[in-house]
Amino acid sequence: MKLLLTNDDGIDAPGLEALVEVAAALGEPVVVAPVEHLSGCSHRVTTGQPFRVASRGAGRYAVEGTPADCVRVGLHGLTPDVRWVLSGINAGGNLGADIYHSGTVAAVREAVLHGVPGIALSHYHKRGLAIDWARAAAWVLPLLRDLLAQPWTPGTFWNINLPHLEPGAPTPEAIQCVLDPGPLPLSFRLEGDLFHYNGDYHQRRRIPGSDVDVCFGGRIAVSKVTLL
Repeated sequence: MKLLLTNDDGIDAPGLEALVEVAAALGEPVVVAPVEHLSGCSHRVTTGQPFRVASRGAGRYAVEGTPADCVRVGLHGLTPDVRWVLSGINAGGNLGADIYHSGTVAAVREAVLHGVPGIALSHYHKRGLAIDWARAAAWVLPLLRDLLAQPWTPGTFWNINLPHLEPGAPTPEAIQCVLDPGPLPLSFRLEGDLFHYNGDYHQRRRIPGSDVDVCFGGRIAVSKVTLL
């Protein structure tokens, strides 16, 4: 089974390398990822100008474009026989309303628009605590093995968010849950005519049982998202 891997943190991101390790145990991974870090780019695509795709070795391509561009050029040029698109593992959560501005999530949404199933994966990040990517890969492997074996419902994709636990914590439970519909807390600091965003992601509200509540509570949030 051929798997297209991408992200919005850039082709050299450690989260992508963790996902490559997992994907290699499940099928044949092909990396088609942005050259640059593009978090928050949402579903932007490049149509008014050409963009360069450079080979980084067998089955690895660096794209001077967005995550959605990566999926487009992957499915319609570089590797058209892909069975699934996997995006991540993003360094930072993509919970609830985040899916509307996340490049990580946009990549799998683009895949689904073209009739290919996808899974977005993100790792919530607590300030001052490093992400253990090897541990994240260990959590993700059995979860992906299960989801890839399930029948796909066209027009849907999976959005997974890993919690950020202390070193030595036991493996968290995976919980299927709904997205929290609430917006991120917004706050800006004004300096002259410049607005600096200083909202606190960690203080966002938690609707009980939603993906934000599940992930912030130390469990893996698994949400099925419907496009239309």
